[in-house]
Amino acid sequence: MYNLSSEAKKILLFTARKTLENSFDKKESTQKILDDIKNKLDDRLYNEISIKCGCFVTLHKFGELRGCIGTFRNDKKLYEVVSNMAIQAAFHDPRFSPLEKDELKDIEIEISVLTPMERLENFEDIVIGRDGLYVRKGFYSGVLLPQVATEQGWDKNQFISYTCMKAGLPPDIWKKDEIELYRFSAIVFSERDF
Repeated sequence: MYNLSSEAKKILLFTARKTLENSFDKKESTQKILDDIKNKLDDRLYNEISIKCGCFVTLHKFGELRGCIGTFRNDKKLYEVVSNMAIQAAFHDPRFSPLEKDELKDIEIEISVLTPMERLENFEDIVIGRDGLYVRKGFYSGVLLPQVATEQGWDKNQFISYTCMKAGLPPDIWKKDEIELYRFSAIVFSERDF
């Protein structure tokens, strides 16, 4: 598991917020925002937010989900991925209309920094509250972050079933058919933490 200091978490949240604000104002390019953030940091902090890993950015409005998009790809620096996923969550989550400028003041940003995925052979190995799930069967795939099962009060069976449904599969397919199931962990933090 990665280790992120409180300072690094604050910088990543600032990066997401600044990117969203700029998406409406268009005062500067996203690259300039990222360069400005990078140039203000000492080497230790810059290295912390530059790890190459996937992440999800979740937007909440008055405690309700308003957008959530992420990636498991780990070929870019974390702060760059956070910036990109903030834009994706705000404007490209197909479950929601694009974020409006007047909503931004009511948005709380949450970031989930992901560990690499591990294939699960035994469903009983899932740990609620620690593990997120990724399920795949053919062209279908779906993911639920570790905090979702805890927030919803699900047990292991429900967690797998809802992840299957997120993939567009029947909820009980995992009981009678072969699926690929992976787990991962996440460092989860939000603006309400600071």
